[in-house]
Amino acid sequence: MMLGRVVGAVWGSRHASGLDGAKLLTIENANGARVTAIDRLGAGVGDRVLVAHGSRVRDLTVGETVALKDVVIAIIDGVDEDEANA
Repeated sequence: MMLGRVVGAVWGSRHASGLDGAKLLTIENANGARVTAIDRLGAGVGDRVLVAHGSRVRDLTVGETVALKDVVIAIIDGVDEDEANA
């Protein structure tokens, strides 16, 4: 899993089946690495999100017909940094 911030959206006039009602977002982690993830929760630019990776996560959350394996699974309201570093 990756904790990151939404830095932008990916869009186009056509998309693969299975992406109806979803957004594609560019997420950046603290090290500057970026991934494109599917989002059905409604996250926007500047939001902190938790992204999970893998076909099992994808199958359980957005469906096995979706071509992406990175899925936004939470919009983060806060992180207790002391406990996170323990």
